[in-house]
Amino acid sequence: MGKVALLFSGQGAQYSKMGLDLYEKDLLFKKTLDRINAQLDSFDLLSVLADKNDELAQTRYQQPAIVALGIGLDAMVKRDLPELEISGNVGLSLGEYAALISANALDEQAGIKALEARACFMQEDAENNASKMAALLKPDIAKIEEICHDLANAGAIISISNYNSPKQVVIGGQAQAVTEAITKITDQKAAKRAIELPVSGAFHTQLFANASAKMAPILEKIDFRYPSVPVISNTTGQPFEKEKIGETLVKQIVSPTHFADCVSYLFNNEDVDTTLELGPGGTLTQFVKQVDRKVTRYQVEDYDSYQTFLKEIRGI
Repeated sequence: MGKVALLFSGQGAQYSKMGLDLYEKDLLFKKTLDRINAQLDSFDLLSVLADKNDELAQTRYQQPAIVALGIGLDAMVKRDLPELEISGNVGLSLGEYAALISANALDEQAGIKALEARACFMQEDAENNASKMAALLKPDIAKIEEICHDLANAGAIISISNYNSPKQVVIGGQAQAVTEAITKITDQKAAKRAIELPVSGAFHTQLFANASAKMAPILEKIDFRYPSVPVISNTTGQPFEKEKIGETLVKQIVSPTHFADCVSYLFNNEDVDTTLELGPGGTLTQFVKQVDRKVTRYQVEDYDSYQTFLKEIRGI
């Protein structure tokens, strides 16, 4: 295997009982989740993963749960494959917390505490604003940006919130504005298809300005370290700089994500030729395929997919 980039899942990938088979079958994963659970103040992680009361439908629970799964899988990979040449990390949105923790740029406990606060603040903003998001397949990005810009000039809050791959972007904003934008995009054939997403709010838009402002003093207090490998920022498309990690994470909440630019940076600057997605869903692996089909791609989210991955890597 060549040079590997670790990818950490974002919100929307969660599902009921995710990670529980790993918790039962892998002692290191169990210890990692138990440690993270002890760092949480407002809920029990294992109860949320079991999802008996539909907790995973809520932002305040989704975010720490997804990051915990990524951190647990990261620990397993580093235990079982110490020879793996990890040349960079990318997380999608909240996945950046797992990516920074993996690269030792962010202390785990400080990161989990900050993420727990972030999730609560974003839940509050989501409940205070009627908003939604829609994925646009095979987009004409210039046309979509123009449509959003025109609606914003007329007073609406709407923008492209996620530049995921050449074949997918996501728009987000006030519910009525997104509905209007979808109509215009359809009429102008600016995308092949529009799919409204089952999310609780229009993330990475100005509708989350309160959450962004509340996170600033929390992140300012964290003593970030130099990353052990480059961690590429969704906000800038460039490696996080130690002195600006907190500031960039504050901006990230209200800024569009640029996942395609992040992985392209690693392909072009770090000679990465393999990606390993750690977390639920496999969405990031699909985006990588749309960016560069030649890249070798792996994704693990449960015990069986992890065992399959190990066998492939070891040539068994």
